[in-house]
Amino acid sequence: MKKIRVEDAVGMTLCHDLTAMRDGFKGPVFRRGHIIEEADIPQMLDIGKRTVFVWDDQAGEIHEEDAAIRMAAMCGSVEGTHTEGPSEGKIVFIADRPGMLRVDIDLLHQIDAIEDLPIATLPDHYPVQPGDWIASMRIVPLVTKEENVEKAEALCAGRQLIRLLEYRPLKAGVIITGSEVYTGRIKDKFEPVVRAKLDKYPGEIIGVTICDDDEDMIVAEAKKHLDHGADFLIFSGGMSVDPDDVTPSSIRRLARDMAGNDEAAEKAILTHGVPAQPGNMTMIAYIGDVPALGVP
Repeated sequence: MKKIRVEDAVGMTLCHDLTAMRDGFKGPVFRRGHIIEEADIPQMLDIGKRTVFVWDDQAGEIHEEDAAIRMAAMCGSVEGTHTEGPSEGKIVFIADRPGMLRVDIDLLHQIDAIEDLPIATLPDHYPVQPGDWIASMRIVPLVTKEENVEKAEALCAGRQLIRLLEYRPLKAGVIITGSEVYTGRIKDKFEPVVRAKLDKYPGEIIGVTICDDDEDMIVAEAKKHLDHGADFLIFSGGMSVDPDDVTPSSIRRLARDMAGNDEAAEKAILTHGVPAQPGNMTMIAYIGDVPALGVP
């Protein structure tokens, strides 16, 4: 691509749209790819264009729209999505169904380190709804060296940059803990909250149990949910490190009982505590293959 006076551009290929605003009109007057003619010069000057960018076939460059097309192609077929564009130099991936977005972060960082190729995506593990924009393929300038796109294509060979995973329907068992709720001194407010959150995903709540702050009771009720086919357990309340808060120890004991040994039980606890407020004392564990979430 090279910049040249409009008077000297006759017979050359325009590299970009030329837009104008006049008499209520706003839009392109000349399109990218137009072969400039002598008769075009007065109109270009009338819209304030004394110079234009024209294509130089010897420069080894690729236009932004062509680059976007190739960048989208290197992502392969992303099931559950469609693409729109190129428009304004970019192609976007749009979700057609609900799901969880997975992004190969390492691959994304390698591509983004290439000159002029800043691919943008929603975060890895992000919940997506139909119509959500999930990724954008574009280059920053109007053109880039073709070798930059070729580097990205080579990185993507045999790898999938983005995927949209379908949600797996789960049967949830909910265990609400707390002596004040169990004895009826206060009304439980957790069940409506968890139902509203789970309504956003496929699956069902197969049972809700209110337990005293008693480890034996909590473990026994959790086992009942598992026996009834629960493949997701949610525990609420009593998640801190206070001696009276027995929900974390109940989850550990449940993991130990199901695994049969202490070592396997400790490995089952992925985390107790997350950097979020509120929610610091969230616990995430696996009881065999069943995820268990302890909610403060």
